[in-house]
This record gives sequence, C-alpha cells and structure tokens, in this order.
Amino acid sequence: MKLASLKYAETPVFDELMDADGRPVPIARELWDFFDGLSAEELAGRIAAVDAAIMTAGITFTVYTDAGNIDRAWPFDVIPRMIERAEWEQVERGLKQRLAALNLFITDIYNEQRIIKDGIFPAEVLADSKNFRDACVGVKPRFNVWAHVCGTDLVRHSDGQFYVLEDNLRVPSGVSYMLENRQLMKRLFPEVFARYRIWPNDNYSAQLYDTLAALSPRTGDRPTIAVLTPGIFNSAYFEHSYLAQQMGAELVEGADLVVGNDDCVYMKTIKGLERVDVIYRRIYDDFIDPDVFRPESTLGVRGLIRAWKKGNIGIANAPGAGVADDKVVYAFVPQMIKYYLDEDAILPNVPSYLCMYDKDRNHVLTNLDKLVVKPANESGGYGMLIGPQATAEQRAQFAELIRANPRNYMAQPTLSLSTVPTITPDGIAPRHVDLRPFVLQSNRSFVTAGGLTRVALRKGSLVVNSSQGGGSKDTWIVDGGE
Repeated sequence: MKLASLKYAETPVFDELMDADGRPVPIARELWDFFDGLSAEELAGRIAAVDAAIMTAGITFTVYTDAGNIDRAWPFDVIPRMIERAEWEQVERGLKQRLAALNLFITDIYNEQRIIKDGIFPAEVLADSKNFRDACVGVKPRFNVWAHVCGTDLVRHSDGQFYVLEDNLRVPSGVSYMLENRQLMKRLFPEVFARYRIWPNDNYSAQLYDTLAALSPRTGDRPTIAVLTPGIFNSAYFEHSYLAQQMGAELVEGADLVVGNDDCVYMKTIKGLERVDVIYRRIYDDFIDPDVFRPESTLGVRGLIRAWKKGNIGIANAPGAGVADDKVVYAFVPQMIKYYLDEDAILPNVPSYLCMYDKDRNHVLTNLDKLVVKPANESGGYGMLIGPQATAEQRAQFAELIRANPRNYMAQPTLSLSTVPTITPDGIAPRHVDLRPFVLQSNRSFVTAGGLTRVALRKGSLVVNSSQGGGSKDTWIVDGGE
C-alpha cells in the first residue's frame, strides 16, 4: 500500500499533494517519503492503533436512520491534507472579511434594513426567510455580533482556487473532530511532525473561551459559561461535552437552567442557584425558549429571550443569526461585503442560480443533469440533488419541488472538487475533500489554523458529510516547499 503505486496522472481533477505527472508537490515530498517508507504491515498497524484510540476516547457521531439513532466511530484518514502558509494567510483574511460583513448584515436586517432600502438585497428574500425572528427586531447585541462562531465550508476547484460553498452561522459543528484529528496524528505519527513546521490548532478552546467571556454582562469576576446541549442523543453531543471540558465551562441541558424574577439566568446546583453569564447554545432557535418559539419545546429555557434582550445573558450564537444562514442569502454575500465594508470579496462564491428568478429557474430546470440543487435551509447534505449522479426520476421530482417553491431552491455548477491521497480498501487513492475552518468573532476575530477537512470516502462521491458516509483528515498549514 505505497504512495509510489498511485497513478495520479490518470486522475482528471486537481490533486492537492500530487502533480499532473504523478509526483508529490514540493510541500508533500517529505510526507511522501515517510509513508512510502512504511511497509504495508506497519501502516496497517498504525491505522489499527488510530481506530482503537478513537473507540477508547469515545469519538463518535450519530447517524439518524429509520431504524433509530446509530452511534458510529469517527472515520479518520491518516494521510493529512497540506496547505501552504502564504495561501492560508490569504484565506484567513477572506474569512474574517466575510464574517464581519455577515454580522453587519444581520444587525442591519433586524434594525434599519438599509441594505434593502438601497436596493442591494431583495425584500422578497427576507419576506420568505424561515430563520428571520420577529423577537429579534430592534436588538443590537454586544459588539453588534450575532454569529460568534462560524463554520465556513470551502472547496477547491480544478483551477486551484478556494471558493466559499456555504456559511454555517447557527450551530456549526465539527471543531472537536478537527482538534482530535491533530492529537491522533501527533500520538501515532510523531515522526512526520519532526519533518515540518506545522501551525498549531490546539489554542481553539482558549480562543473560544475568550470569545464567549467577552459577551458577559458582568465585569471583574471570571464569568460562568454554560454549553447548552439538547442531550446525549444529539449527533454532536461528543463535541458539546468536549468543548465544555476544554473550556472549563458547565455542560447543561434546558432543565438545568431557570430565569429568575430579576430576568437573569441561573443554573441549578446542589448548593442552590448560580448565575450564568454566557450560554454557548448548541440547539436551534425554535427550541431555546418555549415562551417565544415552540411552546412544546422541553430543550430550552422559559424566559431566556427576555433575559437576553434585557442584556442579562450573552448567547452565542445569538438568536436570529440564522437569517444569514440561508443558501439563497449566501448568493448576496459579495454584495454585502462591498456595501458594508467597501471592499471586494477576497474569497469568491461558487456561481449560483436562484430559482426565485425566472431566468435562473428556467436555466436550472433545463440543466438539472449538470447542476447541484440545494434547498435554502437544509444541512448535512440532506435534501439536495447532485444532477449528474441522479436518476431521471429524481430529477423530475426535483423539478416539481422547484416549481412549487422556487424561493426555497438554488443551484450551482457541479465543481471538480480537489482530491487528496486517502487510504481505501483498495489501496491509497484520490478522494474528494472540502474544508470547514472555524471563525470566531466578538470583541476581536480569530480563524483556526486550517480546519476540518472532510473527505468523501466513496470513490467518485462529492458528498463529504459524515452523515452521508464521509470521513475526515488532519489539516496542516505548513511553510511552502522549495
């Protein structure tokens, strides 16, 4: 199972570690030499040790099926993805720029709505938004930041350029897997780290703590921060507990919290009620306060929105941030950047067609066999159509969905996602990847060094989501090769 046996020259897409002649690119040569020097037995032994470490640590995710909720070990590939430092610094600037504009947009949408009055953003898109929250109108949270944690999905096309595929501004997940991936590689492949200067990513938890602590309505004392989880049956529960432990925060469910007569939030403890200053919520808006949203919800805290609007509790991400987490709104982010920041977007969007417009809809319906069609507010790879891989019947069904609700659908060209060498049952072979860096913002901004590389483990698949059979890799930001 050696890298030298690969025939990457026959792969018709852009590979990030191999050139068109099947040789490693400069930054990957040391990595190539290391893996090529391992016998098949030694490599298999190390992979088995990784799998055992994952099981021992309980690094799992949940797949929801008709048969029930199935916990699965986190699928991890040991060949890392590598990105040159100079290129990453440009990506980092683009991510900070993008989140700054998105937060300005959300503040504007819940207040003056200047971007609509000036004709930059269509009023009809907002009118049909599933994530616009009337309860947030007139609110200006601390620092005017709504999306404190953003997981931006990036893809690299065959031209070598990174494109933004979508923004995740409600409860983005995956950062714990990014951190665990690095620890697994350090423990079981330490020799490779001696060959490179790799940007560390283990400061994320401290940066997240600082981001959240800045939202505290009280000054002076160390704030009490709580991670609000739906509970152990949630697919990302491992991450909720992991981040709470790493930050020294409290891990709570809705029943553990109560809003007092003073409109402050308190945590129930064996010593009595303890005030909570900041909530890092990992549940969606609909469930966080039955007084305001779904009255039948048992996951949230009655009165929480009232406490937040009175400035007695910081919440990340803020309720209502999801108004910008919409795949139709996504298409207007370059215009937002120009409007609010008077700058051109550093990171380009993937070209998009909005089915709400007659011309775009006709193009999409005519070219369903060539496009990827996405609903505005689904996540996890659900509800989308990959036209070239779909059947005629599936395309016909989607055509009817689009005609019935055009505002809910947008389409993009099928990109030739870049590949990275990956270990498969048939040997080492190219597999498509994307990248989810995490961006933090409150009184300052921070971008992870790299992010969570997700890999489509099935040959030819473009779907990288773990819920759809994907896995992950460690992501290395390194100095460029010679």
